[in-house]
Amino acid sequence: MPDPIFSDLYRDTEHLIWAPTEQVRSRGRQRTRRTRVAAALTAAVAVGVVASGMVALGRHPDAAPPPVPPATVDATTPGPTPSPSGSAAPTPSTDPGPSRTAPAGPPATSESPSARPQSRAVPAAAMLQLADLPRGFEMTTQVEGDWSLEYVTQHCANESPSLAVRQVASRSVQFDSPSDYLVERVTRHSGTSATTVMQRVRQLVTGCEPVQPGDSLSIMAESLGGADAVLVGSEIGGVPSRWIFVRQGDLVAQMRLDHQTTPAEARGTAKSVASRLCAGTDAC
Repeated sequence: MPDPIFSDLYRDTEHLIWAPTEQVRSRGRQRTRRTRVAAALTAAVAVGVVASGMVALGRHPDAAPPPVPPATVDATTPGPTPSPSGSAAPTPSTDPGPSRTAPAGPPATSESPSARPQSRAVPAAAMLQLADLPRGFEMTTQVEGDWSLEYVTQHCANESPSLAVRQVASRSVQFDSPSDYLVERVTRHSGTSATTVMQRVRQLVTGCEPVQPGDSLSIMAESLGGADAVLVGSEIGGVPSRWIFVRQGDLVAQMRLDHQTTPAEARGTAKSVASRLCAGTDAC
């Protein structure tokens, strides 16, 4: 008698229609090919991944995996243990001790332009220029000879007042031509001393007592330009001379002119001198 298991199996498969043998073999071969193709694709993907990793390591040989941060442990500081006697335990001193902070240095000083002292020198721009004179003159800074009004005072019997009242700076220039020469000297004076200089010019001229008869010193014209200006004329030993004095702020210009200069001509020169002086003072 057949085994019951085989009897049941036979009964379940008795009416099944089995595929032909050749068809079963064909399906087996197809399944085998699909399995091999899948295995080949899996191997190719694995090789590609490994190759990519090798290339990345080749480009960054020193690269290292990011370090794992250490675990943070919150330490709990135990509080003071109460004294058995009930009295509070002494609290540890919290005095940090001597400070180690470096001592503060000296305060920084301002180096802005406004903190520096202003220069008192007379700038070249405050002097008369060739453009202010007739054609034919040449300019030089080599001033020669005794040309100033102060030199003429040696022909006065009395003592003349000094014109260098609190003088702090001076600049001179000379203009030469084939027939004559002009000289200008600009001086700077402290405070209101420039006004005092102009007053002394008038005192020097009007107070002069000529040593020789026939010599003279006089004010020929005033208010010629600038804040104050005078034209001074002299005749010493029969030789005439002319000077103009022009004040602008704390600057005073003294200029030797041609000995035939008239008050009208001196006015034009004085205005040019006053205009140039404005380049050396903020009083304009």
